[in-house]
Amino acid sequence: MRYETQKVAYPFFVAALALFGAQIIFGVLAGAVYVWPEFLAESMPFHIIRMSHTNLLIVWLLIGFFGATHFLLPEEAETELHSPTLAYVQLGIFVFAGAAALISYQFGIHEGRHYLEQPFWVKVLLTISFLMFLYNASMTLHKGRKTAISVVLLLGLWLAAIFWLFAFYNPANLALDKMYWWYIVHIWVEGVWGLIMASLLAYLLIRLTGVDREVIEKWLYVIVGLVLFSGLLGTGHHYYWIGTPAYWQPVGSIFSAAEVLPLFAMVMFAFYMFWQGNRNHPNKAAILWTLGCAVIAFFGAGVWGFMHTLSWINYYSHGTQITAAHGHLAFFGAYVMLNLAIITYAMPMLRGKQPYNQILNMWSFWLMTGGMAFMTFTLTFAGIIQTHLQRVMDVRFMETQEHLELFFVMRFGAGAVVLVAVILFLYAILGRAREEQPAGAAHLAVGSPAT
Repeated sequence: MRYETQKVAYPFFVAALALFGAQIIFGVLAGAVYVWPEFLAESMPFHIIRMSHTNLLIVWLLIGFFGATHFLLPEEAETELHSPTLAYVQLGIFVFAGAAALISYQFGIHEGRHYLEQPFWVKVLLTISFLMFLYNASMTLHKGRKTAISVVLLLGLWLAAIFWLFAFYNPANLALDKMYWWYIVHIWVEGVWGLIMASLLAYLLIRLTGVDREVIEKWLYVIVGLVLFSGLLGTGHHYYWIGTPAYWQPVGSIFSAAEVLPLFAMVMFAFYMFWQGNRNHPNKAAILWTLGCAVIAFFGAGVWGFMHTLSWINYYSHGTQITAAHGHLAFFGAYVMLNLAIITYAMPMLRGKQPYNQILNMWSFWLMTGGMAFMTFTLTFAGIIQTHLQRVMDVRFMETQEHLELFFVMRFGAGAVVLVAVILFLYAILGRAREEQPAGAAHLAVGSPAT
């Protein structure tokens, strides 16, 4: 760690991990409702559990992105963070707003739009916090060195904030509402967040492999171009059945199918860089999460997304458990694993210790990834059966659900395994380190910075 203000990232990572744990708990509760339909029906209905689960996901991922930016930006810009105080205030506002939204949901106070259920005043606080972060990061970049990584990262974050403003627009026309709603939900996770993912992966690969920055930046430009080319018009695969013109069916099918390309490029990018690298980095757990992020994102967002993105297939599969299978593995691979990778890399330096509890961390990786993979397979098979019975054979919805009970039991078991893996990860990162690092050696423990 080269700059004092990189320590600002520490409370961001701690807050993100705490909310990550809460998100998984709500996920397990939601899985339990599928097995025992009356579970918590009176005290916490299913829609509240699901709302809490998905909102916590978005909030903790954003906090993780903020922390990652505060950690890497001083190194990339070769200057201290513009205002550490502003960063702490921004974190406080964001966590308060997220917690207030979560509490309000338990009392039935929400706006009802999926992912955008936050009360209006919470949305305002989140926007203010986001703008404070962007001002702080942009001023840091302005006074320092500009690299492809920092510029692409800030571009992705600025675009995320801009598209978030559509959360305040709620037209009365339902088709128009859904069209702009997807501006946030799709363009965030399949467009501008892809820029964030590519830049953070590029940073990790420079630090972990020792490959020249120029080589990695060339790959970064290619991936960014593919993300923007496919991700923006790929939004059309959400416009098939909401009342928009028919031309969205070929546009959405073609460009959303092309979304596989940047994800495949990220896999090639990551493995080629490690193959070219000459650094035997001591943080093996960070390497595992970095490579795992690229691979699982390709399968979750790419392969599982492609399975049902073409309009003539989506006509039958839309809104079934196949969608849930894709959503779970895509979010986990692309963004959850990315945050866990940067946290695994950064926390030993932030705590001034050697890379620690790595075996436990790697056990967490395999258990979490295995649990999510098994959950994806069970939901996929459940979705295929559901599609055939409900959409082809015209079997009633509740009768169809009875045929899926075994899959829901297996999905609940997979969720329990993921919860155990998250607990292991939290202990590996935040628990007692097995070995103290000599004073002043924090930087040497993770290799000298690449230029």
